[in-house]
Amino acid sequence: MADALHRREFLAATGLATAVPPAGAMAQGTGPDPGVLYVNGQILTMEGDTPATVEAVAVRDGRIVFAGPRDGAQAALPGARLVDLQGRTMLPGFIDTWGHFLLFAQQTLGVNLAYFADDPPRTKADVIRLLRATPPFNGWITGYGYSEALLSDGPPTLADLDAAFPDTPVLIGTLSTLTGKTNTAGLARLGLTPTTPAAQPGVVVKDPATGRLTGDLLFTPYLAARAASIGTYPQERAFQTFRAAEALLARQGYTTIQTYQLTPPDMANLRAAFDQGVLALDVMGLPAVSDAASGRMIQEGDWRWGAYSHGDRGLKVPGYQVVTDAAPQLRLAAFTEPYLDTTGFPDGWKGSLIPREQVEPWVHYAYANDIQLFAYSNGDAGIDLSLSAIEKAIAATGKTGDRRTIIAHSYFARPDQLARYRQMQIGASMMPPHLAVYGDQQLRLLGPARANKEAPAATALSLGVRTTLHCDCPSASPSVMAAIGTAVTRTTLTGRVMGPEEALSPYAALQGVTSKAAYNYREEGQKGTITAGKIADLVILDRNPLTVTPGAIKDIQVMETIKRGRSVYRRA
Repeated sequence: MADALHRREFLAATGLATAVPPAGAMAQGTGPDPGVLYVNGQILTMEGDTPATVEAVAVRDGRIVFAGPRDGAQAALPGARLVDLQGRTMLPGFIDTWGHFLLFAQQTLGVNLAYFADDPPRTKADVIRLLRATPPFNGWITGYGYSEALLSDGPPTLADLDAAFPDTPVLIGTLSTLTGKTNTAGLARLGLTPTTPAAQPGVVVKDPATGRLTGDLLFTPYLAARAASIGTYPQERAFQTFRAAEALLARQGYTTIQTYQLTPPDMANLRAAFDQGVLALDVMGLPAVSDAASGRMIQEGDWRWGAYSHGDRGLKVPGYQVVTDAAPQLRLAAFTEPYLDTTGFPDGWKGSLIPREQVEPWVHYAYANDIQLFAYSNGDAGIDLSLSAIEKAIAATGKTGDRRTIIAHSYFARPDQLARYRQMQIGASMMPPHLAVYGDQQLRLLGPARANKEAPAATALSLGVRTTLHCDCPSASPSVMAAIGTAVTRTTLTGRVMGPEEALSPYAALQGVTSKAAYNYREEGQKGTITAGKIADLVILDRNPLTVTPGAIKDIQVMETIKRGRSVYRRA
């Protein structure tokens, strides 16, 4: 995997090492900014629906002053420092439209066991080796992101973990971020026994033959275990995790990142981080609402929707999230037709749908109060619920037009549903990395007719649906180039091509992380293209995604990430 996340950097939260200079240092100038002139590269402006390039870009005081012919750029900034791109490709900085920044940050307190780690585990012994090399935090050794399917000898068992860690609690989470496994010491620390009722929704798995706990925790019990293993820690330690995660994301070319399921304590920490110059990248934060308690947070929030915390930068809360269903690989996505493989579920299992009465009021509240709505729907039945709720909200409020409503994931949107997206001016944010990681598994769970239509981006674009791309990190690799490569090739990690008719052109895929992504957040006037007057958020690649072979896109390296005119990552 291109630009894998090095383990030493994933553990950087335990120290102060980071590839990103402190944001406060970026903001402090030592005198008048003479500006920078970028020349001798392939500069893709991302303006319009066909590729366009310019000879030079002039940047001063964090803004693009000029983009066009070199002589015009030199005239605009005659005293600017010259930067020779040496034939490399410059693009607008990448914008995340769905991600877990705060969860990604928290995971830097443990070890990365994911397929995109620098040293990804391939056997149970590899998992044990990596865990043994990980310092405990809060008395626990934690690991994140492992995938059972990618381990040649299957997942570690309770006996495996107990033999390696007889006394120290261990918790390892899967790539889904919703399930995991602990050892006997961990079960004891959590107070779990075979007679302990499982927090709902969820399961504390027992061996059907013996009735003993296996150490496997599904959904709420795992989330509770993760919270217990992390515990509480001071704000300075939280800032260290922010720095570590930001460094990893800046390496991928991100200049604007997202964190959803935002809570009031999260917001306080993020605001303080920007107050103290800890963070450089802008953060889009989305609270989630589903019940009266989370609803009070929305109704009584101390923020202004769509406004930054620090002028034109910092934390922005553009809207909120309403969920209808969950992950298809866990067979929780809600479908109108049953899963083909229902092992462990009732016959005819179609997934799990959030009750309509928990969805419709909050969709209506968003429309009635002119708040941007970010629905979260996976299977076609989940998407039906979002569409029905939106349709009712429009009818009740009369609020039509382009409200930048988004349905995130939209994994298995049918063509008729995408036509309704277009009719109601709804955008789709799709996740190509999910196809890469789980495409082979979806063939078994859903059959080829449905599995091959996951992330139907080409159909969406053909129907006029504004479509963006995301990684949902840490549920998949944060590599933007890997995501774009998958959108173009539709290739899984095992090399299988899924539904090639839904493949995007490289340019359309790039739009999904630049110009169209900026539009999602009402920032098309400030970000997303290389245009005079816009913020100088830029990324430099070693090759041009439009000219390499499709299979090589995933291997393109980010050479530099520039936020507001200043370098926040530079490849050695």
